Amino acid sequence: MDVDAFVQANRPAWDRLDRLVKKRRHLSGAEVDELVDLYQRVSTHLSMVRSASTDAVLVGKLSSLVARARSVVTGAHAPLWREFTRFWTVSFPVVAYRSWRWWLATAVAFFAVTGVIALWISGNPDVQAAVGSPAEIDQLVNNEFADYYREHPAGSFALSVWTNNAWVAAQCIGSSILLGLPVPYVLFQNAANLGVIAGLMFESGRGDVFLGLITPHGLIELSAVFLAGAMGMRLGWSVISPGDRPRAQVLAEQGRAVVSVAVGLVAVLLVAGLIEAFVTPSPLPTPLRVAIGVAALLGFLGYVVHFGRRAVRLGETGDIEDAPDYVPTG
Repeated sequence: MDVDAFVQANRPAWDRLDRLVKKRRHLSGAEVDELVDLYQRVSTHLSMVRSASTDAVLVGKLSSLVARARSVVTGAHAPLWREFTRFWTVSFPVVAYRSWRWWLATAVAFFAVTGVIALWISGNPDVQAAVGSPAEIDQLVNNEFADYYREHPAGSFALSVWTNNAWVAAQCIGSSILLGLPVPYVLFQNAANLGVIAGLMFESGRGDVFLGLITPHGLIELSAVFLAGAMGMRLGWSVISPGDRPRAQVLAEQGRAVVSVAVGLVAVLLVAGLIEAFVTPSPLPTPLRVAIGVAALLGFLGYVVHFGRRAVRLGETGDIEDAPDYVPTG
């Protein structure tokens, strides 16, 4: 089947069904009959597309249209709990899963920068002297770094950490308005700060303390930040290279995907904040604290892979069900 010709021939019927669904509360008798007829035809179109095309976006759009038309035809209304469940089992994980290349590339670049700066700091006394005096560095590596996690009540510290992490992620998400251009700078700042501390700690023989305190919460925390940065940059790239679809349509879809990730990361960063406040400074053995951090990361990645891959196989894109094809242009 020539998919492009098929789309061209049937687009008017799909658009007409979409218009009837949107005015479902004000349909005449004739329009109701037309809606039922179109619903049956578009359901057939969906089956044909699923069997003959690998275009996940087209399948997702038709699936959404058929689902909304079915709701009107049967008189069903999705309850709030169903929308909530759909977000956490489809919308958020499928957007994260489909962005895995950007997500992984962001993580690799971040750790590469962190590693280079850490090696530069640890092997260069002149650079260390520029960072601080020997007394200041000694205070940082032997007291201040560890005290940071212990000097505040756990509850208020968790809120503070969550707010700070959410702000970093929000900077990455917000940068999508500027096509993701500020994202590399935001991530570089954080990588540089982490690299400086890591270099000083390892140079002073306190690398085990550094890893023991940063790993429990840092794994899932940084994964969330990487995802936020990846989404911001991906949106920018979608404007530069939209593929064979209209640039406005791709921008609209990626913009809604960024919003889904922003909402989902609120919960992920909350988990990171709780671990940093209650697990990182706890008297638990270091291997156990690290194991908790690893388990949190694997749980998050497993969740994204399980639900995201399943949603992709069903033709889901994570886009909202009543989404327009294009962003308003004024």
